[in-house]
Amino acid sequence: MVKDRFLSYVAFDTASDEESETVPSTAKQKKLGAFLVSELKAAGLSDAMMDERGYVYAHLAATAGREGEPVLALIAHMDTSPAASGAGIRPSEVLVTGEDIRLANGTVISMHDTPELKSLSGERLIVTDGNTLLGADDKAGVAEIVETVARFASDPALSHPGIAVCFTPDEEIGRGADYVDLARLGADYGYTVDGSVVGEIEYENFNAASAKVVFHGVNIHPGSAKGVMKNACLMLRDYLDRLPKDEDPAHTDGYEGFYHVTGVRGEETEAEVRMILRDHDRVLFEKKKETVLAIAREVESLWGAGTVTATVTDSYYNMKEKVLPYLFLVEDAEEAMTACGVTPRVQPIRGGTDGARLSFMGLPCPNLSTGGINFHSVRECIPVSSLDKMVEVLIRLVSKKRPARTDKA
Repeated sequence: MVKDRFLSYVAFDTASDEESETVPSTAKQKKLGAFLVSELKAAGLSDAMMDERGYVYAHLAATAGREGEPVLALIAHMDTSPAASGAGIRPSEVLVTGEDIRLANGTVISMHDTPELKSLSGERLIVTDGNTLLGADDKAGVAEIVETVARFASDPALSHPGIAVCFTPDEEIGRGADYVDLARLGADYGYTVDGSVVGEIEYENFNAASAKVVFHGVNIHPGSAKGVMKNACLMLRDYLDRLPKDEDPAHTDGYEGFYHVTGVRGEETEAEVRMILRDHDRVLFEKKKETVLAIAREVESLWGAGTVTATVTDSYYNMKEKVLPYLFLVEDAEEAMTACGVTPRVQPIRGGTDGARLSFMGLPCPNLSTGGINFHSVRECIPVSSLDKMVEVLIRLVSKKRPARTDKA
């Protein structure tokens, strides 16, 4: 059962670490990777393996008569967001009644703040005890993929092309596709299974960058500080005051981009602010990057040369231009969902997936829903029925025939 797989996977703490320079960023991700290799082998994918960087690969050969068709990849990530603890996850099931849901530690999942639950009355919902995230992002996708290929492997009557599976580490910190070996994967097209509420189909995502601004102060005893002290914390304050107002995640939606302050630290001698920058429009994205650097120059002009250093690093780009030539991938997903009783909703991702990077690497790769809700939060949850429904959708989707890649060497 896909639910049982999911519950076994969330028992692994796989939080990634943005500060780490290792690959994967946390060694504990490999523990889940090794477990998934055993799961895939038990399901009949005998070549399942994990490479030295923690990437898991496996393949299922095409059924008779479909050997020459394009190979389809199903991709998900094993790590969970460091935004909330992923250690000691204690999942349980609750019944959705239309009332707010109180978790074991008193945390409330509000029906007002989680409107996705309003249509799920009578459904069983997997939740946490309120102390950790759940890990549906993206262990739900992992479980749905493993269950899907296991069913294909166990039932010769289910016709399918060659299937490639890839589970990546470090997606949550923007490094998930860094070391995907496309030659080893051997796929012509792909789907990431990393979205939220069942029915989501996404092939437009943010252009993304990270920014780090460091403030260099001069400290001295406050009793003799006049004209000498340069407090780095106050430089940081001046910087934050100059960021565009109402262009943060809490004030934007749809295609609107944002500046998101993810962390600050500091004392008198040195302070630092970290941000992520997002926009669907490439021109506006470049403008946001320049704004971050321009504000740094403004603050430096106030406090003196050498007091502010700023760096901006691109993370990924909008996959739309790479998927549009293969729009049938989106249409196939819509048809599969409709056939399974799911209303498809094609919408932009207010974030990114491994599929964005993979699309630019040469593997067209839209993103599909997992069924999860409230990602990166202790209020994260997923309906049991969504896990089952996505397996049904994936089986239908994988079974379809696709045109050959004429642009692939």
